[in-house]
Amino acid sequence: MSRDLQFRIASDQALMVYFNAPAAKGSAEAPPPQITTESHEQVRRLLRLIELEPIQGVRNLHPAYSSILIKFDAMKLRHEELEETIRRYATHMQSVALPDQRLVEIPVCYGGEHGPDFKAVAELHGITADRAIELHASPTYIVYFLGFAPGFAYLGEVPEPLATPRLPSPRKSVPAGSVGIAGKQTGVYPIATPGGWRLLGRTPLKMFQPDRVQMSLLATGDRVRFVPISQQQFAKLESA
Repeated sequence: MSRDLQFRIASDQALMVYFNAPAAKGSAEAPPPQITTESHEQVRRLLRLIELEPIQGVRNLHPAYSSILIKFDAMKLRHEELEETIRRYATHMQSVALPDQRLVEIPVCYGGEHGPDFKAVAELHGITADRAIELHASPTYIVYFLGFAPGFAYLGEVPEPLATPRLPSPRKSVPAGSVGIAGKQTGVYPIATPGGWRLLGRTPLKMFQPDRVQMSLLATGDRVRFVPISQQQFAKLESA
């Protein structure tokens, strides 16, 4: 496993760890992310192992699709020491038991005022509204990581016939609960924020609540299914 790891110095107190990343060719730039379930599982295993066996000096862990950004106290730890420790951890990562993955169902009202880009996305791909809903709601998505905004989960992967680039220019404000796609990614905006993803619909669920024990509804490693609902069902759930 250690030979599948790549390391990049991100700052004087941060180290990037990549799993199964393509080799960089004479460049200091980070390799592009490889979105695979295998590399994501390795990310989860390393996160879990560091949780079980904390590394003195490590302050924060920031997982992504196939990498982890590790921030540390430069007064207590050096890049070389951290890399050596991670390589040692990698030799027994496969023995780490991962928590059971939850399946979370998210109701979504597609199109209309809740999905201002839904019609355009369907027309772009030459498919009907029903087919667009079927494509988006049929997969069981993986929560790869959280970022961008509190509680925003990056989910993958959207079926190829529905994959659509971001908007050319982002909106100044996207309502909380909006369900969008960007390329083969999908996600739910947990709070009102600017954003450039194509909006297909909206959920009445609260994706992020600071006063909740688990503030974010979703966590890395969860599975997600989108369940189509009507406008009437949306209104009923929203007022509940």
